[in-house]
Amino acid sequence: MKLKRRFIALMAGLGVSVTAHAAPEWDERLYNPAPLKDDVVLPMPCGGAMTFRQVHVPVTKPLDDFPVQVGQDGTGWGYVEQSRPAFISGSFAEAPAAASRHYLLAKYELTELQYDALMEDTCPEPSNRKRFPKIELSWFDAMQFSDAYNLWLRANAPDSLPQEDGALGFMRLPTEIEWEFAVRGGLEVSTAEYRGSRYPMPEGINAYEWFAGAQSSNGRLQLAGLLAPNPLGFHDMLGNASEMMFEPFRLNKLDRQHGQAGGFIVRGGNYLSPREDIRTALRGEEPYYDNQAQTRGRANGMRLALVAPTLTSRERVAAIDEQWQALGLGESEEDGSPGTAVQLATLASEIEDNALQEELQSLERQLRASNQRQEEARNQAIRASLNLGAFLCTKLEDDGVFYAFLADNYRVNCENDSPDASCGMRQSRLAEQEQRLQGLSRYYASSLVESATLYGAAPIEEQVDVFSAILSRNAQLSGLEPYLQTYWQHQREYLDDQSISAEAWLESCKAMAEQ
Repeated sequence: MKLKRRFIALMAGLGVSVTAHAAPEWDERLYNPAPLKDDVVLPMPCGGAMTFRQVHVPVTKPLDDFPVQVGQDGTGWGYVEQSRPAFISGSFAEAPAAASRHYLLAKYELTELQYDALMEDTCPEPSNRKRFPKIELSWFDAMQFSDAYNLWLRANAPDSLPQEDGALGFMRLPTEIEWEFAVRGGLEVSTAEYRGSRYPMPEGINAYEWFAGAQSSNGRLQLAGLLAPNPLGFHDMLGNASEMMFEPFRLNKLDRQHGQAGGFIVRGGNYLSPREDIRTALRGEEPYYDNQAQTRGRANGMRLALVAPTLTSRERVAAIDEQWQALGLGESEEDGSPGTAVQLATLASEIEDNALQEELQSLERQLRASNQRQEEARNQAIRASLNLGAFLCTKLEDDGVFYAFLADNYRVNCENDSPDASCGMRQSRLAEQEQRLQGLSRYYASSLVESATLYGAAPIEEQVDVFSAILSRNAQLSGLEPYLQTYWQHQREYLDDQSISAEAWLESCKAMAEQ
């Protein structure tokens, strides 16, 4: 470790603060060439800075997580990239009653200037020429850099770090799930766009990522942040420098990962990768060591994640334990008696035969896990039904507006002393539109009643909050929010009095056009 890093660590250990800005502050273009209003900027030595962005996940409680898919089918690398289910959560809550949590990722790949500002003995000269991603790093170099930055921030700018339950956040490499959820666009894209081989690139891949070939990088590393960002505001996540992950590489065994942990993972491809390899599922393995020393790949760089510990306090541990105890218990019986999982646990506690007790406890755990998977599948189905209901409400509005337009035209042209020659055609179109509107209204009511009957009020209300959080983060879908709330209001009315008010619901959706 270099003298500067030893000095910083020593001073931090002694409680002595090293001046945070011993040099003039860098120009913003050196650490954030494409600023956005919700960027999070943290200071660095030598007047430097690093920019982060929040990645939101629609969960609230510490033990909550959100189902996602990672990988991709049909690439020819099934044992490495095949699609599989995964789960993600966030380290930080927006507020005590927030509808989502988040983690943070660096907006750009680590640059030479940022690396030298922290790891060299003297401050580098701020220069655009040092805005290239720092490459030829080993995985251990990434660990050392993360450690040095964590210590420097705690010694010099602890207030700049986000906190969760009183615990300071910390830097590390991202996990594969954190990285892939972010590169695909997270909540900012639709489900179909999320599952694509690349995030949406309306202007074509050349406008967003660097890859091999004369039409792109032309075999040269490029300055960080020159091209357009992905939907979450991150630059160069595919191409330019390959990005190292925190955990070791594992092969894919259909719906799970293989038991052997190998070398470290690199993701995203780089400036030497062919165009067809620039995809969100691309993942590769590199050994931690070659035959002589630590592996330092020609194009290996890094991007930091900013996260928090999980077990932050006794109160947090107690809250997690309480939530865990309730996982997978299932519904109570119709007569109000405890569900099967609770009955098994009670029976096991009363058995004196150790072998039989262990067998019953194992059955209880398996049943709870099965119940938990069913609850997660149910929650996804509820969100799908809410999406459908909100969309149908928009269709009722659109068709209602069109019907009113046709009706107005008919009154103007046909309900007078000299009817228009086209009145027969107008009347036919009006009748067709009325029939279409009534059919759609019946479908809306049927879907609403089936969903309410199948799932009940409490599970639906919980997923309304989750789906609302998803909509709030997706610019393309945010307009659905008032229709979601209208649909949920109609479901509550039905659940309260079991009355199917199709006409009233139709009028309510049609009235959305006037708001």
